[in-house]
Amino acid sequence: MADETNNAPLFQIQRMYLKDLSLEQPNAPKILLEQQQPQVDINLALSAESVTDGIYEVCVTGTVNTKVGDKTLFLVEAKQAGIFEIRNVPQEQLDGILGIVCPQMIYPYLRAIVSDVCTRAGFPPVMLTEVNFQAMFEAQQAQRLAQAGQSVN
Repeated sequence: MADETNNAPLFQIQRMYLKDLSLEQPNAPKILLEQQQPQVDINLALSAESVTDGIYEVCVTGTVNTKVGDKTLFLVEAKQAGIFEIRNVPQEQLDGILGIVCPQMIYPYLRAIVSDVCTRAGFPPVMLTEVNFQAMFEAQQAQRLAQAGQSVN
């Protein structure tokens, strides 16, 4: 009976934490007097790496670059991370857990941090939209398969 328990799939959150946070306002204070509507560019990135046997760190990085004309109004970059214990899961399922499930758990924290930092910097909150991490993961998988097919030819 103990052997069956030891081989059972395991998924646990060990910790959620803010790994890195940066706010820049390189053109303040003059740009703060501009009346133009700023352009907002938002980018997301994911990373996952093994820390030790069965322990993984997954990071979701959000970058918000806001410009007025060609000058930066403000730039926020936040990296929210989580440490997860994942054991006895087949590799194809592990990839999905690290690329879909873990980022879905981390992302709400990232959204709150980005909104809060923008507000504390004196700007309206930037609300990151909901993200379909499954569609994002499937697109990355399709891109990898396409690249692998091109390198074989």
